[in-house]
Amino acid sequence: MNVDELKKQAAAAALRYVEPGMTLGLGTGSTARWAVLLLAEKIRSGQLRGVRAVPTSRQTEELARQQGIELVELGPEGVDLAIDGADEIDPDLTLIKGRGGALLREKIVEAAARRFIVIADSSKKVDLLGTRAPLPVEIARFGWRRTLALVEGLGATANLRENGGQPVVSDNGNYIIDASFGPIGDPAGLEASLKLLPGVFEVGIFRQMADLAIIAGPEGVEEVTR
Repeated sequence: MNVDELKKQAAAAALRYVEPGMTLGLGTGSTARWAVLLLAEKIRSGQLRGVRAVPTSRQTEELARQQGIELVELGPEGVDLAIDGADEIDPDLTLIKGRGGALLREKIVEAAARRFIVIADSSKKVDLLGTRAPLPVEIARFGWRRTLALVEGLGATANLRENGGQPVVSDNGNYIIDASFGPIGDPAGLEASLKLLPGVFEVGIFRQMADLAIIAGPEGVEEVTR
């Protein structure tokens, strides 16, 4: 079974928690894309009525509009349920996110969710964060070289994210750096230290946010609660 099929299985399992009339937070990335597509099928078939969604990126917004999902802005009441993928998931359901470049908007929406379900294939499970994926950090474009140096001063090897030789610009108009710290033994401490650096807007460590992880592997779909 290929990885994309596992992502689809995890997304399908998460949609069992969606109820009519809910406002959803829709994540960004290859796994979250399956959640959008499968949600649209349920809406078109009449299985889910009155469902609205808050997208976490322009990419997700465009896909959801194409699929006929009603979109709304994030209000003060938040969302009933957020569904999103992750780059790494540790045993406490602390996550590294941001490979898709939407970490700031994802954190805003998922922190505003009454419940947040993370979906992934089994390759995303790790014992310690930082063992298979670098940590994305969204930073100001102004003075980015100085900000990158400050991040490296905390013990990372950091690189500005580029595409075709040009810096990647987030939906918020910012740059993203990918910082490799190696295994992260203290995610809370690292997140706090990074957020104190001038020029850092958001860090791709998501702590105490995911309530449930749905992870699909060759042996089936596993559900892990925090």
